[in-house]
Amino acid sequence: MDEIRGTATGTAPVPLSVLDLVTVGVGRTATDALRTSVDIARLAESRGFHRHWVAEHHSMPGVASSSPAVILAHLAAHTERIRLGSGGVMLPNHAPLVIAEQFGTLEALAPGRVDLGLGRAPGTDGATAAALRRTDRLGSPMPEAGREGADDFPQQLAELTRFLDDDFPDGHPYGRIHAVPGPVQGPSARPPIWLLGSSGFSARLAGVLGLPFAFAHHFSAQNTIPALDLYRESFRPSAVLDAPYALIGVSALAADEEREARREVLTGALSMLRLRTGRPGLIPTPDEAEAYQFSPLEREFVESWLSNVVHGTPDAVRTGLDDLQKRTGADELMLTANAHGGDARLRSYELVADAYDLPGGAVRS
Repeated sequence: MDEIRGTATGTAPVPLSVLDLVTVGVGRTATDALRTSVDIARLAESRGFHRHWVAEHHSMPGVASSSPAVILAHLAAHTERIRLGSGGVMLPNHAPLVIAEQFGTLEALAPGRVDLGLGRAPGTDGATAAALRRTDRLGSPMPEAGREGADDFPQQLAELTRFLDDDFPDGHPYGRIHAVPGPVQGPSARPPIWLLGSSGFSARLAGVLGLPFAFAHHFSAQNTIPALDLYRESFRPSAVLDAPYALIGVSALAADEEREARREVLTGALSMLRLRTGRPGLIPTPDEAEAYQFSPLEREFVESWLSNVVHGTPDAVRTGLDDLQKRTGADELMLTANAHGGDARLRSYELVADAYDLPGGAVRS
């Protein structure tokens, strides 16, 4: 269980971690974004953050994280201790054997520090999901192994777990198939599985299976407490966990000045507005976001979105995170700093680390 439960450092109430969307801003490239991810992972490792996860998204110009396993291999080559994982891999988009082999490879590259976070949503729109899965019958019944969609998530999860453990029962059609790298090559650890969610389905499933749970508070804040309550109520001890362990993803951005923080988070809010209204694009600059003429309805959306983004000076962000942790009882906070430029994101994590006196910085008086 040590690979799941983190240890709080500095004055943080719980372990702090990073959720990386590998955002691409106007005037930047995917190469720039991926370089920033390496810089963030190195900073997080040096300052005592517990883990760095990468999220799977597709057909979104403002992110470059369509291939978490590839990015995680790159991050593994540039770090030594921090846990690395998917936040998450969208299981319905992939054959379970493929995921087992990808994360078996990652575990071989970075032994003992890989997490496999799994989601049941496509991480994109329906048309892109159909292109990923090579079917136009998402969620509809299909024969045997050809079934597709989130409704089959528990079955896909069970199959993936069998491949990771190399323990299909005798007579199973996949009994002679081995995920490699994996147990067939000798005793080895395997990445712990996390279930991710933004509603109650995965919360209940994680509880019933005794798995750790990660909730997407950063875009489904109204469901956070009900989902965590459901997870804890449903929890059954397992070989993985003897008690519930839940982290929440939190949009948080600290800057040296409050106005600067507001300008930076407004870029993410405008980007989300455009995505939700069918106009996805690169993350706008702070100047573009500040000059944008919001309609009353758009302004209402943006203000509602920003109400769930913890932002401001380092002290304000610390207070906001402390309050959120107390309200939710989260065992870990995973921070995502969405902004136009890499420098603002890096500075935010550094300021948060300083605010909590995490290792590697000057201790505040």
